[in-house]
Amino acid sequence: MPGIDTHAHVFHRGLRLAPDRRYAPDYDAPLAAYLAELDRAGVGHGVLVQPSFLGTDNSHLVDCLARAEGRLRGIAVLDPTTPNDKLQALDRAGVVGVRLNLVGCSLPDLDDDVWQSFLADVAKLGWQVELQRCAADLPALVSRLLDHDLSIVLDHFALPDPARGVADLGFAEVLKLGASGRVWVKLSGAYRNGPRGRAFACEAYPLLRDAFVERLMWGSDWPHTQFEDRETYAANRAFLDALIVDRSERARVLEAPHALFRI
Repeated sequence: MPGIDTHAHVFHRGLRLAPDRRYAPDYDAPLAAYLAELDRAGVGHGVLVQPSFLGTDNSHLVDCLARAEGRLRGIAVLDPTTPNDKLQALDRAGVVGVRLNLVGCSLPDLDDDVWQSFLADVAKLGWQVELQRCAADLPALVSRLLDHDLSIVLDHFALPDPARGVADLGFAEVLKLGASGRVWVKLSGAYRNGPRGRAFACEAYPLLRDAFVERLMWGSDWPHTQFEDRETYAANRAFLDALIVDRSERARVLEAPHALFRI
């Protein structure tokens, strides 16, 4: 089966939760259920992103990658003090990047020696850095990461100001990042951009397509944490068809990140 779902989470209630979590689900999202969603949608591969409420304990993520027998890749959440040998072990397990979920957090000092060393190790592995942060803060963060010759992935349409949508000045600056040739944007979780999220996505897609050319990707955002009562995998896959009507163009979005995720 062709295509990649580049953003999903798996977890269960027995896992140890991060002490500084902002949210914790009261249900299970097991690997088997996610693989079944991929099968029903006819999507060949998936990417498991470590959820913020599990912190830096990526053991469940690694276990699921092993059980999926090569069908999935992983994006880990890590402390910048993580030693290189642990990074290499994660790499062998199928992890291909690190996530910086900075929503509601202080921005890290990426010029600090600890971060500089960590990012250098990440770059040597050929990993991507995935950023979740409002659009206004992304250009400055991305510019520091590009100094390390990294590929950068921006979550959820780059999270513009929901009140401004495509008129958000931060979003306009994000569009300029396409010229770097090393920044990708996930067409995922449109509903995370306010009540007009899907309308914004339809307005934003032509701008993103022109700016990022072949560096757009789709993610289901399953199981739609904090939106579980109103979102489904099928609805989000169907929204991609509505967003990108041209079949060949849509196929390129589904296939484009194969090399980035080592699939």
